Amino acid sequence: MSQFNMMSAAVLDRPLSIGVKQVPIPEPKPDEALIQVYCIGICGSDVHYYEHGRIGRYEVKEPLILGHELAGVVVRTGEKVRNVSVGDRVAVEPGVTCGRCSYCKSGRYNLCPDVVFMATPPVNGAWAEYVAVRSDFLFRLPDEMSFEEGALLEPLSVGLHAVRRGRIRPEDRVLVLGLGPIGLLAMEAAKMSGASQVYGSDVVEYRRDLALQMGASGVINPMGESVSQRLNELTDGNGIDLIIETSGNAGAIADSIGYVNRGGRIVFVGLPTKDAIPVDIGALVDAELDVYGVFRYANTYPAAIQMLQNNKASRIRDIITHQFSLDQIEEAVELARTHKDTSVKVMIYPHPNA
Repeated sequence: MSQFNMMSAAVLDRPLSIGVKQVPIPEPKPDEALIQVYCIGICGSDVHYYEHGRIGRYEVKEPLILGHELAGVVVRTGEKVRNVSVGDRVAVEPGVTCGRCSYCKSGRYNLCPDVVFMATPPVNGAWAEYVAVRSDFLFRLPDEMSFEEGALLEPLSVGLHAVRRGRIRPEDRVLVLGLGPIGLLAMEAAKMSGASQVYGSDVVEYRRDLALQMGASGVINPMGESVSQRLNELTDGNGIDLIIETSGNAGAIADSIGYVNRGGRIVFVGLPTKDAIPVDIGALVDAELDVYGVFRYANTYPAAIQMLQNNKASRIRDIITHQFSLDQIEEAVELARTHKDTSVKVMIYPHPNA
């Protein structure tokens, strides 16, 4: 194959072994567009595959390209593509669904059993110079929106889907447990959705400080103070209406029932290391709590783009703490894996001129 048909991509061979290799540039199908990747984030799931080679039932059994939080430029389109053109700057929704099943037809396409999701074995992701994507999962970026913000639409979508699932209301006082990228962007989604106060809790001081910089009403160190007591102080005794749990910590999941007001709502986003976690069902029933699960997102990209356009003061780019070239992929993933006390979102730039 000619060198002009090849591209650089970061390939995971086995756990803790990743390197840049030359692979064929994907050929777009009639309903796909070829995207030159400008920037792409490192997600916690990418780090987990790198470290362990699997997440639940999904196992890396052959070399895999990771990465699914991206934005770039359309460089070629298939003959059936009408919604984007060459030169368009786009964000990429990384889960392509069938469009035919009952979940897709009812609007909950994130539950589609036949979804093809980037960087979920055996599907390759986009830590590469180019990626081919079905065009209806591409969203044009406004001129004033950066590629970085376009890439962050993916984790922001998780936060937006979470607050939607939690039926957020303008007067709500919201608590986000876990201030990693998803938690911080869930806070942004809550603020942009009109929450009156948004609080955060995390064991890492750096992330608590960043949450305050991004406009949190207050933060809590669950290792150094009573969460319930601190919430009572912060809210003047009014309590919390909606909890977004993103940490996946078993203790935080179990304790969340005691942090929310009677009649309140809890949304579970973070995945714990074990499936079975004891929960006080009596307290849940007595308080008539609503509990929701979140699996990725659906119908969020257009709304997220509009929300960012309407909220010029949004600080979502603040979560980007480190930037690397694709050639530095091993250093980048190791930093994301081992320096969670000083890093939040690590961004990769596959092209030298990015």
